[in-house]
Amino acid sequence: MAKVKVKSRKRKSVGYWALNVVSIFLAAVFIGPILWALAVSFQHEGKAINSVLDWFTGPYTLENYPHIIFNSSVPTWLINSVIIAVIVTALTVIFCAMAAYAIAKIPFKGSGIFFMYFLIGLMVPTEATIVPLFITVNGMNLIDTYAGLILPSIAGSMNLIIMVTFFRNLPNELLEAVRIDGGGELTIFFRIVLPLSKTIIATVCIFAFVGSWNNYLWPLLCAMSDSLFTLPVGIPTFASTYTVDYVAPLTAAMVASLPMIIIYIIFEKQIVAGITSGAVKG
Repeated sequence: MAKVKVKSRKRKSVGYWALNVVSIFLAAVFIGPILWALAVSFQHEGKAINSVLDWFTGPYTLENYPHIIFNSSVPTWLINSVIIAVIVTALTVIFCAMAAYAIAKIPFKGSGIFFMYFLIGLMVPTEATIVPLFITVNGMNLIDTYAGLILPSIAGSMNLIIMVTFFRNLPNELLEAVRIDGGGELTIFFRIVLPLSKTIIATVCIFAFVGSWNNYLWPLLCAMSDSLFTLPVGIPTFASTYTVDYVAPLTAAMVASLPMIIIYIIFEKQIVAGITSGAVKG
């Protein structure tokens, strides 16, 4: 028995160290490019492209960030990204929650077909819908407008499916009790369902905000003027046709990532709780 226990401990020890090594390697893979971008953003252009080792040895300068902020369109792109991401997140939560509640808790003919329609939507790649979406938005004269950038982004199948799955797990007895007391569907939705769904709403907010913030393809097609560019669309414009400027795009990328870092630091507990709840309920 003693030998078996020793062997078991050795196996656990080997597995523990192997897991740590793999975790450190994966962390380095993900964090390495971020550290490289941060180091390059504080260096001069000529120094930044000499060699990989020189990227972390200096000399460093603080001139890149004031130059990007005051002598480029990055602040405008940042404001556009914030406005679009916030509005998309708010509208996504409102409309997806209402639609999910109707499908999950209000019996009507065709509710299963509606849900199946959104499931099928997950199988269709976004690129396949870009052309008809562009034609539709162009026909509504919404190209190069905030409405054209925002409205197509709020109709996501994934967020609705997440909410439908969560709402189906809510006890029907509780909702029926409110109906018996004379409460309508809006009363049930706003006073019962939404307060019980804070974690899943946080999950949808995360998905919607990050998806809108990082969205590149649709803003690239819809935004025709520089004043409506978002950060993912505007940052690549720093690249010249004949030369590659590492410093300017990476400095702008660091500025673009700052709001997401601040949001994560402030709402870390809510984000972790929302993702965990979404994973369990899914």
